[in-house]
Amino acid sequence: MKGRTKRQAGPKPARGRSAPGKTGDLAASRAKRSSRRPRAEAKGGADNLGKYVYCVVSATEPLRFGAIGIGAKPAEVQTVNYKGIAAIVSDTPLEVYDPTRENVLAHERVNETVMRTHTVIPMSFGAVFKTREDIIELLRGAYNAFHDVLSKMEDKLEFGLKVLWDRDVMIREIEREDEDIRRLKNEIASQKGSTYFARVQYGRMADAALQNLADRYVADIFAQLRDVCVASRANKPIGDKMIMNAAFLVARNQEAAFDARVKKIGAQYHKLTFKYTGPWPPYNFVNIRLKLERAKDAQ
Repeated sequence: MKGRTKRQAGPKPARGRSAPGKTGDLAASRAKRSSRRPRAEAKGGADNLGKYVYCVVSATEPLRFGAIGIGAKPAEVQTVNYKGIAAIVSDTPLEVYDPTRENVLAHERVNETVMRTHTVIPMSFGAVFKTREDIIELLRGAYNAFHDVLSKMEDKLEFGLKVLWDRDVMIREIEREDEDIRRLKNEIASQKGSTYFARVQYGRMADAALQNLADRYVADIFAQLRDVCVASRANKPIGDKMIMNAAFLVARNQEAAFDARVKKIGAQYHKLTFKYTGPWPPYNFVNIRLKLERAKDAQ
């Protein structure tokens, strides 16, 4: 939506890092390897059921969230507790889940439900463990890392902001404002014969001007949001139209202020398109892979 923003909520689509986050990638890969077996075996009965892990939270008592888990028939979601922290899990066949839209939405639905009342450390999509004891071992081995991250992420949410533009529109604007680029374009239009080198020079100058303009826009947007967020992260833009692909960590009590600021910025830049999503678990701000590896090495 140009000139203003509309916040979009709902599960993230599957993409490079999988919508449900990168946290616990090592644990997820270990879990997947331990559960790889023919799907026919997985349908045998309760003895073949494992545990699908969605996230980790702080909890001193067992919790239940109802039948909202992954699977053709939504599974009951509950906790596996260990010393003040807990994994949010549901029973599942011992199989490797494909990241279909249905499965990703189910994973995200659980995380969204839990994060309404708890600070969550999201696990990667498809983290299946064989037994409850395997999950307790994960919590025990990485207890300090989980506890530290949960403390730092307490009452914080993630929001995504992508900013796009129409490249042709911006080039025309640059040509109007930059005398050198405008003169070169006119020379190319008036020349007879080969204009190859002039066109190469024009392309380089236009690209540099576009990059400078994009950098100014992005820097200003980050600056205007700095006082209403805890942290921010710039991710790589996708495609020619996107100039900003960012994530912001926002305190729960600052959510309304952050919303208002994003809308204000969107109104300032009527030639840009803002795509604003959230709230999400802090996918871009939690990564305990190194500490999980250390926990593994220490065993």
